[in-house]
Amino acid sequence: MPSLKSYFLEKVIKLSVKRVLGKRMLKSGIEERRQKLDKAASRLKMPKNSIVEAFQIDGMYSEWLSLPDIQNDHVILYLHGGGYEYCSVHTHRTLAAGIGKAAGIKVLLPDYRLAPEHPFPAAIEDAVRVYHWLLEQGYQSSNIIFAGDSAGGGLCLAAALVLRDQNEPLPAAIVCLSPWVDLTSSGESYIKNKEVDPYLNVDGVRKVASEYAGGESLDHPLISPVFADLTGLPPMFIQVGSHEILQSDAELLAIQAHKAGVPVSIKVWNGMWHVWQMSGDLLPESRRAIQEIGEFVKRTLNK
Repeated sequence: MPSLKSYFLEKVIKLSVKRVLGKRMLKSGIEERRQKLDKAASRLKMPKNSIVEAFQIDGMYSEWLSLPDIQNDHVILYLHGGGYEYCSVHTHRTLAAGIGKAAGIKVLLPDYRLAPEHPFPAAIEDAVRVYHWLLEQGYQSSNIIFAGDSAGGGLCLAAALVLRDQNEPLPAAIVCLSPWVDLTSSGESYIKNKEVDPYLNVDGVRKVASEYAGGESLDHPLISPVFADLTGLPPMFIQVGSHEILQSDAELLAIQAHKAGVPVSIKVWNGMWHVWQMSGDLLPESRRAIQEIGEFVKRTLNK
């Protein structure tokens, strides 16, 4: 049963999203909207003693997130969500750092290119480029975890599919938080949960899906990985909430992975909304979800 805190926080989120998506906000340019999201995220608190190191990967702004006395030979490559159009290292730094703390390893968080300025396949190209950079730095593929939320979860899968098809070494596992992996919006939760989802709305999701695809079919396997052959991909760990329109995306992904012989673990969190893990210490469900991710990563890497 969801906590009382989650009940009230969901109500606050619904009111906040309505205000943010008011007429004035929708009339603003995409850069202004991105800046407002970055500013809102600045209120989130990083884990105590966090170390943030900013640097460039071939011109791509990126950050190392770590804590003192953690292992440096393992890494989580975290790809942020935001519908392929929004968010950045600034909006997702706290979430990624929290996952790294729970797993006891450092996190690499890159600012990949965004649509509509850079539609498909730009984000995938950037994700693959960052992974190659990690290998060039001496990291073993077996010590790298892909993780991402929403569009970032889909991006993790698309990058892994490209690597598989190129016969390159794959990461040890893929962690998906509320993954956006069916850009055709075909799942039943797009109807079932459209009134209860406090964050996402179906029209908005379809709009950014079209802009990201850039003329390609929405059922392209690298745009909507639920339509891909997932054979040979590494183990997957999936979390999704029962109050989000993307619930069907996550469930169908798990079904497709199982059919392809990929080890997969999925948990549907009752009463939770899209990427509730970003609530951090504010919410007991967020703390537990992040702890479960950390435990999965530790098991995977035999830490």
